[in-house]
Amino acid sequence: MTKTHVDIDPELDSLVGEWLTFAEAGQVAGVPASRVKQWVKEGKLLAAYRQSGGGPQIPAAFLAEGQVVKGLPGTLTLLSDAGFDETAALRWLFTGDDTLPGTPVQALRENRGTEIRRRAQALAF
Repeated sequence: MTKTHVDIDPELDSLVGEWLTFAEAGQVAGVPASRVKQWVKEGKLLAAYRQSGGGPQIPAAFLAEGQVVKGLPGTLTLLSDAGFDETAALRWLFTGDDTLPGTPVQALRENRGTEIRRRAQALAF
């Protein structure tokens, strides 16, 4: 994934649900907004522009217990390696899957990252 921010459509916006500005995400994580921006640059988080003229925001589900959800950065790397751009990665992470059950991001938040990374890795083949 080469870009750090993407513009999203209303359907994807509704799949994600709650969004946080970098400042809000920093408050949740107990770090400055500049650290959240760095996490996006490093590929540990994805950010999106939800509306014209608005700043970038990250899905609230990407943070838990004051930090980036365990397994998310590795999953984002695997999705990128599989050819997913940021929009496709967000859509995959937030689309329900009856075989999980739930969404991949919910599974990551529930410490079921091994299965999610296995599935993300399999997408490349």
